[in-house]
Amino acid sequence: MNETDSLSELRFTVSGRVSRPCAEVYSAVADPEQLSHYFTTGGAHGRLEPGQEVTWDFHDFPGRFPVTVLEADPPHRIVIEWDARSSTRDDGKTRTTFEFEPLDDDTRTLVTITEETWRATADGAKAAFGNCEGWTGMLAALKAWVEHGINLREGFYR
Repeated sequence: MNETDSLSELRFTVSGRVSRPCAEVYSAVADPEQLSHYFTTGGAHGRLEPGQEVTWDFHDFPGRFPVTVLEADPPHRIVIEWDARSSTRDDGKTRTTFEFEPLDDDTRTLVTITEETWRATADGAKAAFGNCEGWTGMLAALKAWVEHGINLREGFYR
């Protein structure tokens, strides 16, 4: 960016590698039972598939969050929307895209998560940075869960 450019919205992308095949990693994200073990500390309800009624609950942010599934292309991609403070959209939602790329003959998976967009304001930055922290933590917890059966978030928030 140069001095004449202006920042109009905020988005981020985080990624990590998991030493398991794409289908296994995808399932760990799409399946509410697995997701509840390592990420949604208060539970996940509904599989990440279009048309499903999905909610996520977190001990660190109590209350069920409705999640709308726009796309599910196993084992490659999931796209969701959910409510966000300081969103750029009129409906107050952000869009999160999970991409699963096979590596090393599908013995490993590159998981990339992109969420967009917030207003380029102090409130928007706070919301975007908070979600970026959350998705980064989710990737670490996903890796520990899928590779070793360890729940990194157990006892972390309460």
